[in-house]
Amino acid sequence: MNWLGPVCLALALGLPLAVGAECTVQSEVRDVVGPATVDLIKRASSLAEREKCASIFLTINTPGGGLDSTRLIVESILNSPRPFLCLVAPSGGHAGSAGAILLQACHVSGALHGTNLGAATPVTLGQEMGKDLRQKILNDTKSWLESLTRLRGRSDKFGQEIIVDAKAVSADEALKLKAIDFVGNTQDEFLKFAAGRMVKMAEGKETAVVTGELHQMPLDTRYQVLSLLTDPELAYMMLLGSLALLYFEITHSGIYLPGVTGAVGLVVSLMALHRLEVEWAGLILILLGAAMLIAEMFLPTFGVLGIGGVIALGLGSLFLFDPVKTGGYHLPYTLIGAVTLLFALAILGLSWLLWRTRQVKRKGGFDEIVGHSARVVGFDGGSRTRGWIELRGETWKFDSEMELDLNDNVKVTSHHGLILRVHRS
Repeated sequence: MNWLGPVCLALALGLPLAVGAECTVQSEVRDVVGPATVDLIKRASSLAEREKCASIFLTINTPGGGLDSTRLIVESILNSPRPFLCLVAPSGGHAGSAGAILLQACHVSGALHGTNLGAATPVTLGQEMGKDLRQKILNDTKSWLESLTRLRGRSDKFGQEIIVDAKAVSADEALKLKAIDFVGNTQDEFLKFAAGRMVKMAEGKETAVVTGELHQMPLDTRYQVLSLLTDPELAYMMLLGSLALLYFEITHSGIYLPGVTGAVGLVVSLMALHRLEVEWAGLILILLGAAMLIAEMFLPTFGVLGIGGVIALGLGSLFLFDPVKTGGYHLPYTLIGAVTLLFALAILGLSWLLWRTRQVKRKGGFDEIVGHSARVVGFDGGSRTRGWIELRGETWKFDSEMELDLNDNVKVTSHHGLILRVHRS
């Protein structure tokens, strides 16, 4: 094999080999680079640690993505104890923007014929950057990429051009410019090329790349859901929308639907904007869902809190456990689906029973309760003229012309639909 010579040389010189056995974890950077990609790379690294694999192989086909997410992935690559081998694939694919930056960070990078890379000028979504701010971001990104190209011994000029001039080139041209290390026809050719190469790891240490049997890290359901929910534009709109819904719920208490939607949306948007780790977001969603399900039993929401709780519980369960990080322990999707369905059926059944109760006509109509005494047990938001009273073991919504206090004794004077009109006894 072509890697035996460098490996023997490394041993003779006392240099370390790549850690682990002769296996390689394989995954892919696809679609927009974002929190879902960051989570996937971390899980691929954890899988390599658990399987004691010697290297991580990424196929890249992306138009780009968020700068924050790209920096986090680059940080993971630079501090990894095992080499990252990155290939632009399949033929016809490209490594645009963030993808081109990731290629410069990888220990060995390459591309298949028929692919292209570059165009990494930072842009902002939905707003125009001022001249000074734009120059500041360009200079920061350019110096960052320059440090990556120098670390890997690649072209400084190319790194600057893809940032400042948004330059993009074909795979063959990139090889001529020394922007990547390899161009070929298949991924097997790339892996053979990478095997045995001496690469620089963290703290300046050098090691020889070892490749072997591929262990797949697939784009699973967790990734697909995260990718959908953490799209940069969607995350931004979700954050603003969630805050608006929570404000509406606070100022119009008792509607519940805006509050439920806003609470779940706020947690998801904070995760999408890298303010919450995926696992912590999962835990918060589960606790939020449990709180909603408990509140559903005590508040007349007619299933709104219950349905919101079921959705939060399902999402939280999906994000909570990472089987790679927990040594293989995970919640099967069948279990998550079964529990979520069970709670959903329970909430739907309860809502149906409550709806049937609304259809039941009282014997003698409402006239029989007019004149009866009741006790104030709660208020609707900040109002002291609307709320709930307890009447002969039943809870009714009331409306009063005068302000009342909690536990006041009142008398029913009339009704309007299901709302009783009362005054202080």
